[in-house]
Amino acid sequence: MRTLVLFAALTMASCVPKARYDALEAQSAKAKTDADSRAQNDAAEIARLKQALADAEKASADRDAQIAEIKTGQHNTQAALDEATAINQQLRGELERLGKDVDKILSDKGRLAKEIEDAKARLVELRRAQGAAEARTALFKDFQKKLARMIDGKQLAIGVRNGFLVMTLASDLLFDPAKAEIKSAGQGALMEIAHAFGLATGRRFQVVVHADNAPTKSKRYPSNWELTAARAVEIVRYLISQGVAPPMLTASGAGDVDPIAPNDTADSKTKNRRIEFVLMPNAEDLVVPGDFKP
Repeated sequence: MRTLVLFAALTMASCVPKARYDALEAQSAKAKTDADSRAQNDAAEIARLKQALADAEKASADRDAQIAEIKTGQHNTQAALDEATAINQQLRGELERLGKDVDKILSDKGRLAKEIEDAKARLVELRRAQGAAEARTALFKDFQKKLARMIDGKQLAIGVRNGFLVMTLASDLLFDPAKAEIKSAGQGALMEIAHAFGLATGRRFQVVVHADNAPTKSKRYPSNWELTAARAVEIVRYLISQGVAPPMLTASGAGDVDPIAPNDTADSKTKNRRIEFVLMPNAEDLVVPGDFKP
């Protein structure tokens, strides 16, 4: 290439000035330098691309190896899972053959746990009821001690009626026939009862007055309803005058509608003419028959 350029230059030298020749020589040298520089750059770029290709091939090979390893691991994991599933099914089959089905055992366990909790709750309720019954019994035992003289004299009885704890006093002890004024002889009995009520702080009593079925023959009290109601009010007033707290007492006239005897003899009529001091229950105080034994 260079020879051709020089030849061309020599050929042209005979017909061009020297200055022109020098310019062409410089231009030829520059062209050669530029060509050499481009060749070096191209060689460097080719080397870089070859290295990049080699790196890419290595990375690809590494990824292929990783993918193969992952696939191998997945295969091993699936195999282990399948083996564990087979073992679990085998064990469940064994349990079922032995009558110990796993699901039934869990279900029974839940049912038994519920029954245990219900039993515990019932036990707490029974203990509370037992405590209430014992408290009632203790209270009436105290009443028996306080009112022993009246009980021994057959003026007063303590027991359970219709599920309520009741102290019963003969009406004739307090009132004359068809009258609602408390007799002097009866005031002493009410004083003893008022004193006994001091043992029952926080409890409530209903004073219920009953009559036999004989008409009252009184203009002031045209029926046994009015007569028993008036007597109940008088008893409550007297008890309050003796220090019993008013919230502890209510008055009720039952007339002749709640007899405890047939009303066919003088003795049965006397039994029906009575005054009951009924212990009003709290929620836990309803009496189970037989839980109070005097």
